[in-house]
Amino acid sequence: MPEKINVLLVDDHAVVRTGYKAYLALADNIGLIYEADRGETACQLYSQQQPDLVILDLSMPGIGGYETIRRIIARDAHARILVFSIHCDLVYVTRALKAGAKGYITKSSMPETLIAAVSKIIQGGTFVEPEIAQQLAVTMTAGQDEAEKIQQLSPREFDVFCLLANGYTTHKAAEKLCLSYKTVCNHGTTIKEKLGVSTLAELTLLATRQGLIDISESISK
Repeated sequence: MPEKINVLLVDDHAVVRTGYKAYLALADNIGLIYEADRGETACQLYSQQQPDLVILDLSMPGIGGYETIRRIIARDAHARILVFSIHCDLVYVTRALKAGAKGYITKSSMPETLIAAVSKIIQGGTFVEPEIAQQLAVTMTAGQDEAEKIQQLSPREFDVFCLLANGYTTHKAAEKLCLSYKTVCNHGTTIKEKLGVSTLAELTLLATRQGLIDISESISK
């Protein structure tokens, strides 16, 4: 009988967690499934329960998915984290992998893909949804100047960047991310410097070219 795998499932929507628990039930080696609805809780549960695998969404309130990955990896460099996200744009994938995730699949993928990803990562490998992996291979040799600039943003700066580019005011972005108005203003200034833009219009245009212009729909859900 295969050894049971304990999983930490992180998503701010209970119905999504229920669906993924049903997917995981298709595998006979899944043991306990812990649940968290935000990154802060996920970090606490990881320290307490030491699950074998974390399955995590990116768009969540609070510290968000990228910062959650960073904090878990900081506590346990060998942590196995699989991202499942609505986003298929490569900038999300590369940021997640760079942060320390071992795999990336989209929420539109088949249940078999989730099971295959879990199996591969638990065995010590990495897994990226085949269609996305093919896109990554194609773009690796292409010029990625803007994408590289975006990679320089911290996880919180990236969240602010996406919200501002999608029409959030500074006050609304601060409210959404539970930050002060001044903090978001400071992030906005730093973001523009790092990306080499001077206006919000330029920021939005850059986000459009990188496929980030619809992220607010998923963050707000």
